[in-house]
Amino acid sequence: MLLHFQVQSLYEDKRLPGWRFSFYFNRCKYEGTYHPDGSIQWMSLAPKEQDQAILEKQIHDLMLYHIYDTQR
Repeated sequence: MLLHFQVQSLYEDKRLPGWRFSFYFNRCKYEGTYHPDGSIQWMSLAPKEQDQAILEKQIHDLMLYHIYDTQR
């Protein structure tokens, strides 16, 4: 489970797509960039391979909630 998920726009004009996010998982902090096409670029060490697919799905779900649902 992701803890303390935070997201902020990469740009001053918040209408432009691109976001920086961070969260904690298993007592490790992870940071990355969420691109408009849904791809994720890890800015910190990437999560372990067995955790990465699960975490990326959770990030996609949280981004839908935090970004796209609030822009309607």
